[in-house]
Amino acid sequence: MLIAIEKYTLNMVYVLNNIMLSTKMRLRLEFIASRIEKGEPVELTEMIWADKLAKANGSAGEILRRARRKALTGDTPEGGLDDFLNQMDLGDPDPSNHLSGNNDIDDIIEWFKQDKPDDWRTRD
Repeated sequence: MLIAIEKYTLNMVYVLNNIMLSTKMRLRLEFIASRIEKGEPVELTEMIWADKLAKANGSAGEILRRARRKALTGDTPEGGLDDFLNQMDLGDPDPSNHLSGNNDIDDIIEWFKQDKPDDWRTRD
């Protein structure tokens, strides 16, 4: 049974990595993203689906990152640096991963050495 589940999971990852974002999938993801933005509850199965899709598709990843960023920071004033970063989809949406304040050189070196996911180097 466990082998069948692992094989199914690997097949799903392969399928997700080789598909385009369909209208149905985009609408489902946008619905999930809107609930994330509003701080409404999202089911675990939906989040797993959205995360897998975001890893496999750059457009889906952008939608999910924007929703998470908006949920964490709220609306940003138009024309500011935060607005620019949000529109360009730059930076990590989680502020706990940001460096802030006066940091010594050891803190900066440690931040750059932090563990990164396997796909951190991928680009669209």
